Amino acid sequence: MTEINNFIKTIMEKDLEEGRVSEIKTRFPPEPNAYLHIGHARAIINDFELAMAFNGKTNLRFDDTNPVNEGAEYVDAILKDIEWLGYHPDQVLFGSDYFDATYEKAVELIKKGLAYVDDLSPEETTAYRGTLTEPGKNSPYRDRSVEENLRLFEEMKAGKYKDGEKTLRAKIDMSSPNINMRDPVLYRILHVEHHRQGKKWCIYPMYDFAHPLQDAFEGITHSLCSIEYDNHRPLYDWVIEKCEMSPAPHQYEWGRLNITNTIMSKRYLRQLVEGKYVTGYDDPRMPTLVGLRRKGVTASAIREFILYTGLSRINSTTDASILDHYLMEDQKLSAKRLMAVIDPLEVVIDNYPEGQTETFQALNNMENPELGSHTITFSKHIYIEKEDFVEVKPNKKWKRLALDTEVRLMNTYFIKAVSVDKDEQGNIIRVHATYDPNTKQGNSTDGRKPNGTIQYVEASTGLKATFNLFDVLIFDETEETKGTNFLERLNPNSWQVKEGFIEAEAKDTLPGDHFQFVRTGYFCTDKLSTKDHLIFNRTCSLKSSFNPNAPHQ
Repeated sequence: MTEINNFIKTIMEKDLEEGRVSEIKTRFPPEPNAYLHIGHARAIINDFELAMAFNGKTNLRFDDTNPVNEGAEYVDAILKDIEWLGYHPDQVLFGSDYFDATYEKAVELIKKGLAYVDDLSPEETTAYRGTLTEPGKNSPYRDRSVEENLRLFEEMKAGKYKDGEKTLRAKIDMSSPNINMRDPVLYRILHVEHHRQGKKWCIYPMYDFAHPLQDAFEGITHSLCSIEYDNHRPLYDWVIEKCEMSPAPHQYEWGRLNITNTIMSKRYLRQLVEGKYVTGYDDPRMPTLVGLRRKGVTASAIREFILYTGLSRINSTTDASILDHYLMEDQKLSAKRLMAVIDPLEVVIDNYPEGQTETFQALNNMENPELGSHTITFSKHIYIEKEDFVEVKPNKKWKRLALDTEVRLMNTYFIKAVSVDKDEQGNIIRVHATYDPNTKQGNSTDGRKPNGTIQYVEASTGLKATFNLFDVLIFDETEETKGTNFLERLNPNSWQVKEGFIEAEAKDTLPGDHFQFVRTGYFCTDKLSTKDHLIFNRTCSLKSSFNPNAPHQ
């Protein structure tokens, strides 16, 4: 397993050495309003692995300070995702656990003359804020007395006002070059039932106010987030200082990770689900952790992928195929290898007795004999992949079956194609072949070599199966598609369904089982698969040109 090593780890080492902190404590603070995607996995893995590197602790804290779209469904899904990734929080907490304490801190700021109740509408607040080149201007309600602000804030809490009618704002500097410091809103009114607090509250703290306080309440030492919060850090520090929180947590930012042909936006993912462009959040084409899990991507592969990408303060883009590489590395010694024909072509062995079958033993994994073996069957009627046969051998590089060409069937016999049957349109529907009984177990007695080795499934014992083959869900933006709706870049061929056959060894497979289907790729048994209707999802193909030792950004 790869050891974590990045610039934040160096900061933590220095903080421990210099005594700024006595232990490392991090937190992962997801908002329970969506399913986690692989971008969240980067935060999870780094939060936990960095703390673990110093025998520290990591809290899971649900940032449930905006009840509009939050719910228990997402809480349960996030808990399951984190457990699946292999991490165990020191504590599972909720931002709403701190609503009373956060309210008291707001009252303290009012008493210090550092917060005021504002009557500006959202549109007016935006207009008063100014621009990047022009300073803002003070609200006409900025100089209310402490007593009036305390009364109004209490009335906000009591439900006297409508949504948007009043806000509580920090009193900082409307001419600050950092717009986030121009009297930011600390509390807003939302008459929405909370998934845990019910109707107790109708005012809710803004993220930039609640988050630093929650970090301090929990004793978080290193508050890690993505780079877009870099210009929020002065406000984070202001809240910590003015609310007199000690010991003070510190915020550190890293660059965002983009992955080719991958949507990394909760809003866009929600559009895909609600617009029924996908079957749900667990659609195997989705970058959600539940979707990747259903597709067959392992937690170990995701971890290695994330650690390979590293951390810096610069946004970076990584090729999605690198995740396939780590999946193959994870599965190559542990996945059972079976023969599966996803696009079948019937082959009749003309000189083999009708009704007779033979059995052979095949290793479950040629690279790991400790996984044992299973029984495969051979008879007069078999299926091979359509792409493994051509009538006329095109060139010397063709190492599969053709007329008058001999190949080895895995673990069984040499066969030679002798003729074909075609339908009225001229399509090949059946191949006739002969076998050499002197090549049992795939070895000739005279030392001749076949024109390659192909897989097959015996017809009478093979199990019908559905194979889901996935391609990228969305294409990256190009000069031609720049500025268009992202839905216009959806791949219409991102999910292909094939009906074929698999060895009888798969009869007892359960959802979530992993396999390597010989020459076809790595697959996972789908959640909808049953004993009477086997369904397999291709996780990735067997081809990869990725070199993990090559330099990367």
